[in-house]
Amino acid sequence: MAAVKPNTKTEEAKLAIPIPLVVGAVIVFLGLGAWGFLGYWERTHPPAPAVLTPEAKQYVRNLQLSDVEIKATESYMKQKVVEITGKITNNGPRPINVVEINCVFHDAYGQVVLRERVAIVGRRTGTLAPGDKKTFRLAFDTIPESWNQGMPDLVIAQIVFV
Repeated sequence: MAAVKPNTKTEEAKLAIPIPLVVGAVIVFLGLGAWGFLGYWERTHPPAPAVLTPEAKQYVRNLQLSDVEIKATESYMKQKVVEITGKITNNGPRPINVVEINCVFHDAYGQVVLRERVAIVGRRTGTLAPGDKKTFRLAFDTIPESWNQGMPDLVIAQIVFV
């Protein structure tokens, strides 16, 4: 009795995974890996804050902060909230889209306990045209207890022109 030899080409074809399916799976796997890595990178390496350009440094003298006041209140959640209110005036010839300031809080020894960058002119308030004056209100609820209760330093950190 002669042994029947199976057709190996047919059996191999039935067991093999189609190449396009393998390539597609590898592409999806690599894409998910890249997406995950980029998300991780953004969380662990935030972008550096923009600095004043030479043009903006020259223009700072045209911006005036006035009527700046500070007060502390207690929120409904029994949390201390410090509010800084004031006005900014554009005495220069150019309209401005964004003005950001660094609010630097100190302790009794002059050491920095909190530095927070906030916008006082931006999308919510609209542009600051030449000669315009706008009011601003900044609320802080995360100031450390070691804060000296004094007015923080308000330093213009960024200007974006129209």
